[in-house]
Amino acid sequence: MAAAGETAALPAGSIDALKRVRATEAEWEQKVAAARRAADEQLARERAAADAAVKAARDAAEAERTAKVLRARADTDRAAAEIVADGERAAAAASRGEGKQPADRRDAILDVVLAGVRP
Repeated sequence: MAAAGETAALPAGSIDALKRVRATEAEWEQKVAAARRAADEQLARERAAADAAVKAARDAAEAERTAKVLRARADTDRAAAEIVADGERAAAAASRGEGKQPADRRDAILDVVLAGVRP
């Protein structure tokens, strides 16, 4: 263990070497700190880019989902209209061939044929 007074006893070359070591350490600490700041900034940029990409993907998925739902609704409405039309045609045909008052039978037949379709 060296006492504080012993550093004065070191030769001049040793003190210069120690100063160079400390200067080199300080220089590398600055370089490391600068590299750390640069890495943190790059990480922040990458996070922002990733967040933007995720948001864009979510927006695109939502738009696609909305379009598919609208298409499905239109297809369902079209199919329901066809079913109702087919049922009405079938009921009209059935009512023409039956009994004395086919108009009275037409509503009853329509109710039976379209029971699951009509609200």
